[in-house]
Amino acid sequence: MQSVPVLTARNLALPGVRHAFFTRKGGISSGIYDSLNGGVGSSDAPENVKENRRRMAVALDIAEDRFLVPFQIHSAEARIVVRPWPIGSRPRCDGLVTNTKSLALGVTGADCGMLLFADSKAQVVGACHAGWKGAFSGMIAATIDKMEACGARRSDIHVALGPTIGPNSYEVGPEFIHCFINKDPTYAQFFIPSQRPDHALFNLPGFINFSLEGLNVASFENLSIDTYSDETQCFSFRRSTHRQEPDYGRLVSAIALY
Repeated sequence: MQSVPVLTARNLALPGVRHAFFTRKGGISSGIYDSLNGGVGSSDAPENVKENRRRMAVALDIAEDRFLVPFQIHSAEARIVVRPWPIGSRPRCDGLVTNTKSLALGVTGADCGMLLFADSKAQVVGACHAGWKGAFSGMIAATIDKMEACGARRSDIHVALGPTIGPNSYEVGPEFIHCFINKDPTYAQFFIPSQRPDHALFNLPGFINFSLEGLNVASFENLSIDTYSDETQCFSFRRSTHRQEPDYGRLVSAIALY
């Protein structure tokens, strides 16, 4: 079987923790989903997605039924997980946390931020999906709160951001800009005027970093991979939309205790 390439963060190389930021390489899907599409919500053949996720589970040395990804809804809702959920009963949330070994917690993304969290001292890990809505509404803080409920200390939590749309690729309109600046004028630092009037380029990774600085975690690492521009490694919703493609693949990032 073809091996599945993975990206890793230096700050998550911790005792008792395995993690992977999977790219689009190493799967069996074809066409616009080529090749490691992990999105059950895509229109890819379900058997292809199932095999792709099985390969991801193998890469983390986790049983297929213990590789868990929620039904993401762009929320600020995180859940504590202690066992696999029944088939067809995925929780509707955007963050997962556990202190149970051999459970892989995953999230999908195709421009949105995918963050992995680990406190190796307390043996607590987490994963969250944070697009602009989630980052804006407190998804990252909600994940850390659930980790603390499992015994973690935020001063011991290391966080890494996987492939995310980059600051030079994310153009937004005036309503988006006003939404942020009306909440906090300091958020203006994450916008750079673009060539179109009243539009700007939004720095989502920078905003995520800023959010974490206020949460006093142990460390933060950004892999600094732009999903939009790095077509070789990444799926991108925005790139597919600009090309008027009918759908797009999803990347997966996951973490587990062992």
